[in-house]
Amino acid sequence: MRAVVLVGGFGTRLRPLTLTTPKQMLPVVDQPMIERVVRSLGSHGVTEAILSLGYRPDAFMESYPDGICAGVRLTYAVEPEPLDTAGAVGFAARSAGVEETFIVVNGDVLTDLDVSALWEFHRSHGGEGTIALTPVDDPSRYGVVPIDDDGRVIEFVEKPPAGTAPSNWVNAGTYVLEPSVLERIDEGRKVSIERETFPGLAADRSLFAVQSSAYWLDAGTPASYLQAQLDIIDGLRGRPEVPVHPTAQFHDDAQVTHSVVMQGAQIGPTVRISAARRPSRIWENSEAVRRWLRWEYQSAECCAIWGRARSAVGGATGRLSTTNS
Repeated sequence: MRAVVLVGGFGTRLRPLTLTTPKQMLPVVDQPMIERVVRSLGSHGVTEAILSLGYRPDAFMESYPDGICAGVRLTYAVEPEPLDTAGAVGFAARSAGVEETFIVVNGDVLTDLDVSALWEFHRSHGGEGTIALTPVDDPSRYGVVPIDDDGRVIEFVEKPPAGTAPSNWVNAGTYVLEPSVLERIDEGRKVSIERETFPGLAADRSLFAVQSSAYWLDAGTPASYLQAQLDIIDGLRGRPEVPVHPTAQFHDDAQVTHSVVMQGAQIGPTVRISAARRPSRIWENSEAVRRWLRWEYQSAECCAIWGRARSAVGGATGRLSTTNS
């Protein structure tokens, strides 16, 4: 089974984090977003992920020089120019020689969707495409997809004005497509799958959809990217495989809760690290975190913190203050 993974965007909503790093290479707790996406696909039988690359393709190639990610073989398809969603799918699939039924996923969507069930439903109805749907509170930001009793898509309404959506079930960014869909995607120009390809399939009564209430998160905004971290830390989407990196060192007296401790951190005696209900604490490459430290609502990378320091939250961004009291 093969899948096209769309990872070519510039990630403008997540700037400045994405000024030098592609969105899908940003960490979600202890591993890059792309690894979580590909691992999920692999658990449903995907053996090859075709990455449709655009912005900073070198970041992916350098991170996976052996062409393997989460046990899944990678194929790279680098767009010569931005081709929009359907254009990217067509370019990647043709580059990899896809001639069979295949999966498409957005690389910034984290989900527990049952892709295997989606695949089986697609094979049962004989249409050209099947879309996974997820319920949202504000459908005006997404492609809204009303369906009939058989799961056939009635129409595809991309980002309807607020209050006008025919349903709150929206495009979840995971599809199963027949290779015939590629014939609907012109080569060498921008083609939107939401505004051109799917409406055309729906008009031909060849597009179906499956509603799913499984965990789903578009991690492409600052708020949702943060939420992705918290959902894992809080156990809403499973515990991280390595919440504490094996190279991290802890004193027996240290206490760390609701946190992620990453590579190279040293946590000294009597240290207390807690995120409470605020953003997760991510400690990485710290030289040392020493005695009598209480650290909340902050994050630290590549740092050394000494003495009986105590952090305090102040103003809109917070501050670090030290005290000898």
